[in-house]
Amino acid sequence: MPSTENHVAIIGAGPAGLMAAEVLAQGGARVTVYDAMPSAGRKFLMAGRGGLNLTHSEALPQFIARYREAALRLQAAIEAFPPEALRAWCEALGEPTFVGSSGRVFPKAFKASPLLRAWLRRLDAAGVRFAFRQRWTGWDDEGRLLFQTPGGTSAVAADAMVLALGGASWPRLGSDGGWATILAGKDVAISPLRPANCGFTIAWSDVFRTRFEGQPLKGIALSFGPHGVRGEAIITRAGIEGGAIYALSAELREVIAAKGETILKIALRPDVDRVELAKRLSAPRGKQSFSNFLRKAAQLSPVAVGLLQEATISAGQSLSAMPPERMAELIKAVPIRLTGVAPIARAISSAGGIALDGLDADYMIRKLPGVFAAGEMLDWEAPTGGYLLQAAFATGVAAGTGVLRWLAR
Repeated sequence: MPSTENHVAIIGAGPAGLMAAEVLAQGGARVTVYDAMPSAGRKFLMAGRGGLNLTHSEALPQFIARYREAALRLQAAIEAFPPEALRAWCEALGEPTFVGSSGRVFPKAFKASPLLRAWLRRLDAAGVRFAFRQRWTGWDDEGRLLFQTPGGTSAVAADAMVLALGGASWPRLGSDGGWATILAGKDVAISPLRPANCGFTIAWSDVFRTRFEGQPLKGIALSFGPHGVRGEAIITRAGIEGGAIYALSAELREVIAAKGETILKIALRPDVDRVELAKRLSAPRGKQSFSNFLRKAAQLSPVAVGLLQEATISAGQSLSAMPPERMAELIKAVPIRLTGVAPIARAISSAGGIALDGLDADYMIRKLPGVFAAGEMLDWEAPTGGYLLQAAFATGVAAGTGVLRWLAR
């Protein structure tokens, strides 16, 4: 077991860093957590605004597959600290969890702050020290960690360190991706940081943008090539975002990167077949306005009607002049031209980071002995639904355990 003389520095006070700190403190190491922000868990707290989706209850093989190309590399860490372990960990902190109707797992308090407070109290009792407003800037010639602080530059000696600095989404909360340049300078392979679970830009007309910005499209189905998903989306000033969009964002992002744009199709009434829709749209309109007729005949919301109008006008067509069969086809697959990817600063998470092949089985960076890495700064991505936080926690456990093994050797 490592002696308390072994000082381990954790850089980053998010879920991955805090979990590594907990594992290390329990293993007998002396731990200091450094963070550039004034307090811990800033992005974790923001994630809790929507209910804090901690993990998911689906079977582990399907769960691990959500990590796409990184699944095999993350498998051991997630199997060692699976969703059941994360739920038990929450329970031990006095924050029991429940499974929602979608299979997602939430704390019963439905927010992050009680869980974070209980966690920080436990870390404090375990002897973990925190140093805030400490921005890591690399190493000096003696291998000491360098920090930019309110009082100037400081150098800290550590026997090992865990990097858990996050990706590059929501930089105002601390994860700005600045570490990539530092590590690249040490010949560590870094995949470019890119938006994940992100929105996309669309050249809306001024009329549509002004009227429908912020409006949700509910109960829709999206399709893109062989990919499809059901859920909701939100019209933004610059384009579209929301859960259903995020689920396809990786595939959409890659095609836009290669071709500059792509077409996404939106089924506004996925549960009504085309023949039935055409029959409803063949009914007499009477004295109704065309928009009212569409809302009643096809049960379309005002924003859905607006989207139909937007698509037909941009194609140089007239929606009201369409035969019912063609209108039904359009309702089942409205083509929307995506012209770009929303900025990474607004993305839920980021893809890219430290290449997983550059880590050993204990999450140590091969090029930098004694330097371990965890969380979103690694090159993996996952959809929303609890997968992001689960991997952050699990890789934090893996890195902390790896440090203990390395120190023991």
